[in-house]
Amino acid sequence: MKRIQLGPFNRVEGDLEVSLDVEDGAVLAARVNSPLFRGFEQVLVGRVAEDALAIVPRICGICSVAQSAAAASALADLAGIEPPPNGVLARHLIQATENLADHLTHFYLFFMPDFARSAYADRSWHAAVSARFMAVKGAAPGPVLQARARFFNLTGFLAGRWPHTLALQAGGSTKAMTAAERIRVLALLREFRAFLEGVLLGDSLEAFAELAGWDALLHWADGREADFPLFLRAAGDLGLEGVGRASDRFLSYGAYGIFSAGVWQPGMAVESLDPGRISEDTRHAWLADGPALSPAAGETVVNAEKAGAYTWCKAPRYAGQVIETGALARQLVTGNRLVGDLVAQFGGSVTGRVVARMVELATIVPAMERWVKAIVPGEAFCNPVELPESGQGVGLVEAARGSLGHWLSVKRGRIERYQIIAPTTWNFSPRDGDGTPGPLEQALVGLPAGEGALPTVQHVVRSFDPCMVCTVH
Repeated sequence: MKRIQLGPFNRVEGDLEVSLDVEDGAVLAARVNSPLFRGFEQVLVGRVAEDALAIVPRICGICSVAQSAAAASALADLAGIEPPPNGVLARHLIQATENLADHLTHFYLFFMPDFARSAYADRSWHAAVSARFMAVKGAAPGPVLQARARFFNLTGFLAGRWPHTLALQAGGSTKAMTAAERIRVLALLREFRAFLEGVLLGDSLEAFAELAGWDALLHWADGREADFPLFLRAAGDLGLEGVGRASDRFLSYGAYGIFSAGVWQPGMAVESLDPGRISEDTRHAWLADGPALSPAAGETVVNAEKAGAYTWCKAPRYAGQVIETGALARQLVTGNRLVGDLVAQFGGSVTGRVVARMVELATIVPAMERWVKAIVPGEAFCNPVELPESGQGVGLVEAARGSLGHWLSVKRGRIERYQIIAPTTWNFSPRDGDGTPGPLEQALVGLPAGEGALPTVQHVVRSFDPCMVCTVH
């Protein structure tokens, strides 16, 4: 047996190292290391509760809105307040803008360049993929970055700025939308829709969203000239629909009022979400040992010399089970037929995770158009909030990469405890106290790892869309 060390995988923020034990040309075991400790949970302790709204967005420059939304939701739970209807719609729009931009960025800039590697030079699709997606030289990134930048103009109208907006508050959104701004937002959404339909999918969003199964998707993609069908051609040739399977247990907190909350397992009805069943294990993290704890009671105490530890990431579990989160989880829990059929046939996979992101682009943009039209200019976007001197709050939201939770405890007007479980904390977790590997660690086992085979490992790692700075917050 030999050990291979891969990393840092940093096309996105933060560092990631993957250690592979290889035997007979295949991965026997994997360990995932999040090597950069940051300490935001300790920074928050002792501050007034409202400070969380200014501090937690700085955890990440890619999903800062998601962190803001989780903090605002935790404060709203602490105060027992609900935003007005306009505030709810504004939150949906602000979060959806960031999440969809992340999906687009992941596909074009983080994920697809791996298919342009010289290792695939003999494949029939390689020339077309390289022409579109090769880093620096490909034709796709320039127009994609322009489309993304135009789409992000939405945040100016919706949230004042991005990243690190302060518009999201416990009582709703402080950035009201005028009737004129609503017209301009709808125009930007039409422009983004045109890019998705003309360049990414090669079909209307509604037609793609209606696809009900794996065979229907393959029939739809056959002969279609667009970037996502090109991915399906390459992925099908490599068999990626059957690669990258983890625990096949999936969790979603629910999103936008259109995606359900719950836990999905094969052959079982979707289970209602019970946040009380979430715990974190520190056995293999460079953190103080102890029993698995609910994040509401959790601590972040450094022990950098701990024997047997290999990461700064805790091991979140739901009812003691390994859980995957992300777009695939959201669509399974909410009952999307295409994603459900793909997982029923192959389990969680590289292809399944990418397909689920495409489903979200196709379903959320029309929903955003409806939300904008439902906003009533002149009515309230934010309710006044008075936070109690002591209490607890929980904020559960969905970032692009999956389920994000903030657990807040306040005593005498100051933060007593603040714990965060980010999507990549779930997906890139280490082994727990029972020695059970996390989702990525499971998904890598059995993959080819001989000479020239490592692109497959890259595909699996990037299919989860890691964001390591959130992991080691």
